[in-house]
Amino acid sequence: MSSSTLFPTKCAGLLLGLMLFNCTQCFAQSSKSPPWFLGFSAPAYMEVWIETADVVDIQERVFRGAGGGIASVPKPPNNRGTPRGWVSSNGGGKGRHVRADLPRLIYVRWQSLAEPQTYEAYIVIPESAREIMRKPEKAFCRADGKWISDYRDDIGIGLAPGGIAKVWLGGPCLKPVEIARVEGTINEQGPSQGKNEGRYALPLSPESQAYIDKFGIPFGSW
Repeated sequence: MSSSTLFPTKCAGLLLGLMLFNCTQCFAQSSKSPPWFLGFSAPAYMEVWIETADVVDIQERVFRGAGGGIASVPKPPNNRGTPRGWVSSNGGGKGRHVRADLPRLIYVRWQSLAEPQTYEAYIVIPESAREIMRKPEKAFCRADGKWISDYRDDIGIGLAPGGIAKVWLGGPCLKPVEIARVEGTINEQGPSQGKNEGRYALPLSPESQAYIDKFGIPFGSW
């Protein structure tokens, strides 16, 4: 399943800003809803630092800082990784559980350390994706060799150079399925919203730097 979702940045920014301003209470977490997982990954060597991931759920509640920090990035030594295109291991990623109702909108602002550049994207989660999250599926778990009923309650967001964000739904024993691809925009304030004198959060690892120095960044492959 694949769909392309573009959300105009100015309109989305205004919409999210109004919701943040008008909400009577903005939540860090809510204990009344079953949690779902929000994780982040990036192609091999294309390291990413997430400044923030904010969620608006279907009850119009805002969960600021639902995600952040380092994304899951393969960094095999000796340039053995393959950053071009997404691979089967994408999806899931490094993250945390969000105690919110099902998501309607996810805002992500991140530093693409490989370039370096700072991007933001507004990801609209379609109702068709929430329907998938609500329905259990029969799944075979290789870890214990048993068939179970599993839910696709893992939202994995892959972040790539050029501001590309791709979204998958998965579960512990279910193969991820793609639900959206968004082209983000450059955040003109730069890293840390201009509060860090233009410095990025982390330097590239030696493995990533060696790959990029030799092969460059495969823009357009995501």
